[in-house]
Amino acid sequence: MRRPTIKDVAERAQVSLKTVSRVINDEPAVLARTRERVQQAIAELGYRPDPSARSLRSAQSYAIGLIYDNPNPYYVIAVQNGVLSVCRDTGYGLQIHPCDSSSPDLAADLVNLVRHSRLAGLVLAPPMSERKELVAELVAHDIHLVRIVSASADPQDGSACVYVDDRDAAYEITEYLIQLGHGRIGFLWGGKSHGSSWERYKGYVDALRDYGIPLDEELVVEGDYSFDDGFRGARRLLALGDRPTAIFGSNDEIAAGVLAAAKSSGMNVPYDLSIAGFEDSPFSKQSWPALTTAKQATEEIAQHAARRLLEEIQGRVGTAQNEGFSPQLVVRGSTAPPRPKG
Repeated sequence: MRRPTIKDVAERAQVSLKTVSRVINDEPAVLARTRERVQQAIAELGYRPDPSARSLRSAQSYAIGLIYDNPNPYYVIAVQNGVLSVCRDTGYGLQIHPCDSSSPDLAADLVNLVRHSRLAGLVLAPPMSERKELVAELVAHDIHLVRIVSASADPQDGSACVYVDDRDAAYEITEYLIQLGHGRIGFLWGGKSHGSSWERYKGYVDALRDYGIPLDEELVVEGDYSFDDGFRGARRLLALGDRPTAIFGSNDEIAAGVLAAAKSSGMNVPYDLSIAGFEDSPFSKQSWPALTTAKQATEEIAQHAARRLLEEIQGRVGTAQNEGFSPQLVVRGSTAPPRPKG
């Protein structure tokens, strides 16, 4: 069967091609009953606008870009799915662009990407979203963008963003471990170029301080958001003379690496070692035991970022607001009170 066209929609709804175009573009100059008839015809025919064709027919672009640099495939897939779902609902195309966030030419590369691909705007995922000089350069070139950032509150710096309160969630995880009776809690960093790593570390430190537990730098290990770094970091912590009774990994991949290291050492999780992660990725559910973690609605966060970007593109900034999310503690079988000594 051939793909339905805008002409088919116009004939089904008994309106002009221009009226169908106005409905698709969400222009206000259409009567409510006419708009409803056109939308019904679109639904019955299964019509989807071709973003590239729409862009070529007008000065307006109907495609956006998603820019990311993250070693965690589960995070990347969730962000892609979230942005793509909004694009499908609104008739926009999506160009997915992985990049090297440390590249000195990144700003110029992204400006060229927007110009050559005729993108209407960009969704910036961490860590690009947290590079102030990069954001400033893109804004200077009149590029619409929305950032996904790790922050305990709306940054209120005039930029459009969706912010995630990683610090509060990390505090809750650490507090939970302390309340179970753990006094020596290891912390494994994610990549330090990510604001989320710093925010999760701050949440860990704040909880220790509030419960009167001194920060032991020996229990803090740097690394990246990866299984391998979780495994290596855990082996280092478990080799200590006074090893931790619990380890908090900055994401679930790290925590899964900790679990593998503990099992390879013959330890019983959670009774010899409690383990917690962050994000509630498939790693957390597929591990055995399943991982205690903080549930981060990554796909929903990405959907909100895409909608926020479209508000910017369509000039509806007067009603647009930055939105915040706070990951929620999920308790599973990888955590328990420590074994009594002796």
